[in-house]
Amino acid sequence: IELYLLLLLRMPCHNQQLNNVSSGQEHPMKQVRFANSNSSVPAVVSNSEPSDATTQPDSQDNLGPQLKLLPLNDQIRELQTIIRDKTTSRGDFVFCADRLIRLVVEEGLNQLPYSECTVTTPTGYKYEGVKFERGNCGVSIMRSGEAMEQGLRDCCRSIRIGKILIQSDEETQKAKVYYAKFPPDVYRRKVLLMYPILSTGNTVIEAVRVLKEHRVQPKHIILLSLFSTPHGAKSIIQEFPDITILTTEVHPVAPTHFGQRYFGTD
Repeated sequence: IELYLLLLLRMPCHNQQLNNVSSGQEHPMKQVRFANSNSSVPAVVSNSEPSDATTQPDSQDNLGPQLKLLPLNDQIRELQTIIRDKTTSRGDFVFCADRLIRLVVEEGLNQLPYSECTVTTPTGYKYEGVKFERGNCGVSIMRSGEAMEQGLRDCCRSIRIGKILIQSDEETQKAKVYYAKFPPDVYRRKVLLMYPILSTGNTVIEAVRVLKEHRVQPKHIILLSLFSTPHGAKSIIQEFPDITILTTEVHPVAPTHFGQRYFGTD
């Protein structure tokens, strides 16, 4: 009995944290993805104490509810890291880009309207669910936006996709439209506008203007993007306050090499 009581006294209480796992001390430090360029040592931020080093200008809160970020997890961070790494092979780059595109497209579909419905299962059970409403389309901004078309078709096999070709002047950075082709009734549809990298925002702004000329209201446009700069997102929202922007990351450094790496023209 005395030995049994001694063992009980040495056993930790069920409310006591074991090995500091629940307290978050298993990984007490993490590296910031972009360190200060003035230092050769990566900046380190503690999980327990927030730091201004991770605060980005024009964050999601400052840009308003029009900007929506995918919930960040280790899977998305790894994909972002591989895409940004200059040593990544083209095969790995395309593979990881397609995975990230699929995540953005799936979340973009969550922004579209659904209606309730009831179906009958093979066992005769009535199941109350939802169904995707008709009247949506995709529009890709050529050329890099075409990288996102397959991801959209993988989720919506019969969706119609329009195209816009816009090029920016190398000196003035002013965007010019060279080609635009949409479904005839695009003004009746919700539009998933696809452009993976938002740098200045000029190209997207010009694309939305073209859509407006075809009677598409900005509130019916959802911009699907992988990476965005604060300046790019802010410029678009200031020009079109009703538009919705969905992206995985807002950071001053955008991987502008995306299109060249994805299509192998770098």
